[in-house]
Amino acid sequence: MLKKISFLICTLAVVFTLTACNTTKGVGEDIEAGGKAIQRVAQ
Repeated sequence: MLKKISFLICTLAVVFTLTACNTTKGVGEDIEAGGKAIQRVAQ
């Protein structure tokens, strides 16, 4: 039983970590796109 719970916790931790990485990458891309738009307007 303890093995199953440990496995479940580790699996969830990996899933949440991968999700967080994708979310952070997406936010970075959004900020970059916003910066490029501001540069175009400023020119």
